[in-house]
Amino acid sequence: MKIKSLFVLAATTTIAVNASTQESNDAVSDETIANQRANLEKSTTGKSFGPQSPRDIESISGNHTIFFAAAPAHTVMNLCNIHFHKNAEHKGGEFTQYAGNGDGRGFLSGYKYSGTLTAAELAPLNQEVCPSDHGSLYPGDTIEVHYVHSSAKIKPGPTLGSCFNEEIKNPQLRVETQVYVLVNDSTALDFVKLTAHDEKSGFQQALGIPSNTGKPIQYSGSTTGPDYNEQGSPYQVTWSVRPNVAKVNITSVGNWCKDNIFNEDHAHGVRNLIQNPKLLSEIKH
Repeated sequence: MKIKSLFVLAATTTIAVNASTQESNDAVSDETIANQRANLEKSTTGKSFGPQSPRDIESISGNHTIFFAAAPAHTVMNLCNIHFHKNAEHKGGEFTQYAGNGDGRGFLSGYKYSGTLTAAELAPLNQEVCPSDHGSLYPGDTIEVHYVHSSAKIKPGPTLGSCFNEEIKNPQLRVETQVYVLVNDSTALDFVKLTAHDEKSGFQQALGIPSNTGKPIQYSGSTTGPDYNEQGSPYQVTWSVRPNVAKVNITSVGNWCKDNIFNEDHAHGVRNLIQNPKLLSEIKH
């Protein structure tokens, strides 16, 4: 093995150990997560909340009794927002490795890419990528990208608020979902291209959603994010989650964080995986 390769491997191992140590030191107990799940059940029981997200896309069962019509295909809806979460919120396909309980507020939790990467792909960068109070992104990290679409006549912009307008306060919502793993490889996918958008056939469209990452799993759910760990989300969303992971150049993700119309400059936290069958819809293939 060459000296250069040894150095890269050593540096990568150090980063992995440091990240693992941070997760271990900061992680809340299983009891904390169990209490959050219990509070979620308590706050939604007897209420009119629809089925919730995120979920294990390989488990089709669900006992929620509220149904709503699936949103149209994203090609006849308007893209309203793009954002991403560090670690996948959903579980399944090629993202089944649990990241741990995290801090109890959505960070350092979720699911990671369950495949393997080369030492070169994991080589550290000499710059921070999408830094925030909760840390930066690193080669080997997993992100779940949400391409949010609305039936309202709108244009893409910041936050979920961009999905609504004065004429329609309850539009149909659809989230096209793709999980990516970040690699230090200039030949990997370019995140700027993956998030490109423009008007097409009269609709605001996301032009770079991968079409080769498996048949999407569609189900009825809600908006996500850690703010809903202990309360129900009131929004009804048709989800379409691709099961396979795509590799994306981490530098391109950093470039996107510095300049995009969505004002997104860091990764969002994740919501606890919904496991209570009473809060899940049935997945119908």
